Amino acid sequence: MQPQENNPQEQIDPRPYAGSDSFMLKALHGRMLSIDFFRRHWIAVLGVVIMLMIYITNRYTCQTQMETIQRLQHDLEVAKTERIREKSAYMSQIRESQMQHRVDSLGLGLTVQERPPFRITQDK
Repeated sequence: MQPQENNPQEQIDPRPYAGSDSFMLKALHGRMLSIDFFRRHWIAVLGVVIMLMIYITNRYTCQTQMETIQRLQHDLEVAKTERIREKSAYMSQIRESQMQHRVDSLGLGLTVQERPPFRITQDK
């Protein structure tokens, strides 16, 4: 009988990273978390899912409120600008020359006094 020689090629594992390969294969085939895992840890999984939902809801609410604040700040700036413009238009309309021009155009017959008003005092 001939002694069997160990062939060095047969002893070498063709997959040098078999542990990580099996891990990757399990992850790709969806076998990382079994139904048994969910049966044992259903409370923790439920808690994590609820916390994720709360986080997503909080982030969405915060983002929409920040957009509302920015929109309202823009509206406030527009309102302030409009108020300044209206005040300027009003101030130009109540100037004495503008008022005189308006009174003349309406034909009211009012004129500007040449003398200042008299102060009446009563002596005792």
